[in-house]
Amino acid sequence: MTASGFLSHDDVARLMSEPSPDTRRETALKIAQGFDTGQLTESERKLAIDIFRLMVRDAEVRVRSALAMSLKSSREVPRDVALALARDVESVAIPMLQYSEVLNDADLIEIVKSQGSGHQVAIASRAKVSESVSDALVESGSEKAVETLVGNEGAAISETSLGKVVDRFPESEGVQTKLVGRTNLPITVAERLVTKVSEHLRQQLLSRRDLPETMVGDLSLVVRERAILGLAGESTSADLEALVRQLHKNGRLTPSILLRAVCMGDMHFLEAGLAQITGVPIVNARILIHDAGPMGFKAIYGRAKLPQELYPAFRAAIDVEKETLLDGEARDRERHARRMIERILTQYGDLGVKIDGDDLDYLLTRMRGLPSSLTVS
Repeated sequence: MTASGFLSHDDVARLMSEPSPDTRRETALKIAQGFDTGQLTESERKLAIDIFRLMVRDAEVRVRSALAMSLKSSREVPRDVALALARDVESVAIPMLQYSEVLNDADLIEIVKSQGSGHQVAIASRAKVSESVSDALVESGSEKAVETLVGNEGAAISETSLGKVVDRFPESEGVQTKLVGRTNLPITVAERLVTKVSEHLRQQLLSRRDLPETMVGDLSLVVRERAILGLAGESTSADLEALVRQLHKNGRLTPSILLRAVCMGDMHFLEAGLAQITGVPIVNARILIHDAGPMGFKAIYGRAKLPQELYPAFRAAIDVEKETLLDGEARDRERHARRMIERILTQYGDLGVKIDGDDLDYLLTRMRGLPSSLTVS
C-alpha cells in the first residue's frame, strides 16, 4: 500500500496472482481505510470507487462484509455503494444501516418495507431516527424492531405512532417495558398503555378458578383508575385536558374515577372531567363546582347525568375539599382521603344507608351498587 493509502504495485500483483477471497478481503480493507484520509488524488479516488462497485458484487460475503465495516462511517462513499451494502444480507448490511450517514430517510424507509427484521432492528438502533422512519418502522417493523425503536431515546416518534405501537403489540412485555421507560411519554399514550396492562392483568386473574369474575372486574378497574390518576397528578393543564378528552372518547371517564379523583384531593381532574362530559367551558365548570350555595354543583352534576345514588358522596367530598386542603406533608393524600371517606360515610348514614368498611376501594364498589332511588338533597 502506498503512503497515500492506495494500492501499491505489490498489492496489484498479489490481486492478479492470488485472487482468493482472503486477498480480496484484505484489499477491500486497505482501499476503504485509505478512502477518507484526503490523501488520494482524483484519479485514485475514481479508481477506488470503481473497485468498491466491483466488490459490492463479490460472491464472497466476507469480502462485502469487510467493505461494509470499513465504509460504515465514511461520508464520502457513493450513495449507490452504500445502498448496495445496506440491501445486502444482514452480516453485510447491519453496519451500514446502523451508522452510515450517506443513507437518507427515503433509503431507510424503503429498506424497512422491503427487508426483514435484522435490517429493521439495525435501522431502529441508529443514533438518530427521524419521525418518518419511525413511522415506517411502527407500521411495518417486526416486534423486535419496534421494541428497539421505542427504547432508543435518539428516535423521534410521534404521539400517533406511539399509540399505534400500543395497538400493534398489546401483549408484548418487551415493547411495553420499553414504552414505560421512555422519556417524555405522552400522557394519552401512557393512559392507553395502562389500560392494556390492566387488561393483561385481568386475563391472568381470570385464569384463577378461585376468584369470581366480578371480583376480577373490580380489581382490574381499581388498578386502571389508580394508575390513570397517578398519571393525571403529574400532568400539566393541557395534558390533563387531553387525557380527560381521551378517557371520555373511549368510555373510561366513569363516575367512579371522578369520585376517586375528588376523594384523593384531585379537584382539577373532576373539573376537567365534568367540563368534558357536559360541554361546559372549564372555567364555568370550576365556578359551578365550587359554588358556595347548593345550586351550582347540583346543576352541573345533573347535566352530566351521573348516577343519582353517588351525588351525596360527591357533595360530601367537595364540602370536605373546601374545608381541608392538602398540607404538603408526608402521606397528606392518604389523610385527605381518610377525611373524605369519614364524611361520605356520615352523609350516607344520615340517609339511612349502612356501609360496612372504610376502605376507599371497598366504599366505591359498594356505592356502585346503591339503588338509584336514593334521596338526593
